[in-house]
Amino acid sequence: MSEGPMRQNLALSFILITVMIDAIGIGLIYPVMPDLMVEVTGRSLADAAIWGGVLTTAFAVMQFLGSPVVGNLSDRFGRRPVLLVSLAAMALDYVLMALAHTVWLLLIGRVIAGITAATHSTANAYVADISTPDERGRRFGLIGAAYGAGFVAGPMLGGMLAGIDARAPFWGAALLAAANLAFGLIVLPESLAATLRRPFSPVRANPLASFTAIRRLPGLKTLLAVTFLYAVTFNVWPAIWSYFGKAAFGWDAWRIGISLAIFGICMAITQATLVQPAISRFGERRTALIGMWGETLTYGFYAIVTSGTLALAFTPVTAIGGLAGPALQAMMSRATPEDQQGELQGIAASLNALAMILSPLLMTAIFGHFTRPGAAFHWPGAPFLAAALLMVAAVAVFVAKPRAAARPRP
Repeated sequence: MSEGPMRQNLALSFILITVMIDAIGIGLIYPVMPDLMVEVTGRSLADAAIWGGVLTTAFAVMQFLGSPVVGNLSDRFGRRPVLLVSLAAMALDYVLMALAHTVWLLLIGRVIAGITAATHSTANAYVADISTPDERGRRFGLIGAAYGAGFVAGPMLGGMLAGIDARAPFWGAALLAAANLAFGLIVLPESLAATLRRPFSPVRANPLASFTAIRRLPGLKTLLAVTFLYAVTFNVWPAIWSYFGKAAFGWDAWRIGISLAIFGICMAITQATLVQPAISRFGERRTALIGMWGETLTYGFYAIVTSGTLALAFTPVTAIGGLAGPALQAMMSRATPEDQQGELQGIAASLNALAMILSPLLMTAIFGHFTRPGAAFHWPGAPFLAAALLMVAAVAVFVAKPRAAARPRP
């Protein structure tokens, strides 16, 4: 980039604010989702949770199909236009959600949001553009910290706005997205040099065919598989937590918001202050392994906890899992050529979207089975046991790679 340090810092600030507002917008609506879904569906909490999973899955399907396209568009036209268009679409989507009074309109809103949900993957590509390989782990950690900070503010604001009206959080999210769009129009320069841009390729933009080029790079196939399993387990939080808090502990929207805010505080502190020291001390690989074992412990605990007070007290431990994501991102980015960073981030976003397709359907189905009226065994925490088992599988894939590589070729 030819931009000076001050301009680059403003651009990085915009990227972090964009990611934070993305998380705020999500966090704003989580506390009201159980009551809202019961209202628009007219069904029990167990059935409402399943419908919530359908909305999340619809979003993820469109994101899965669209993310490689967006990643390749950002490699062709640059990061700036993709980020700004995505923010505009995000603001319009929240307006639609605020006006929707049927589950079908909510579904349409999620479909539109999924098509244009490019902010996170393009933000990662932007950071890769303006960072050296040694800086990327720390800056990906800052992105994670910004997302965690959004989870601090979002649920608390959502819980407060829910006291005004169940639709108020959506209006709040729309205003935040629109304000950040205006900020980006002023301060965001393009990060991708014209010499590094590539022609748009429909083959690479295919969400399935685009994996072919990346998986041939050394180490990427295993890392992508681990990232996918990690994402499947991590998506148990957005898919289940609000419904879990209501069913297991009788929490209302305000208490759900507070619990998510505490989670966000712990995650933000971990990713802002511990990611780089952990990578410096243990290396990217061992840091990722520490984070994944931390997630396994966390999921096992929430599978069996019956006290809301204990659930909140254990929250700082959950933040250990936040080490894994930035470490895995840094490992993949280091193994990828500079002119394919956008493609890598698009594929990573597609993997997360694929996880978001499968995880909500799986986790809400398990939750619905164990919490519906007349269930033989009432167990709101059952989805967390499934997440723990999947995380053990991710660790097994991750640690098996060196052993496989060490075997002599036949």
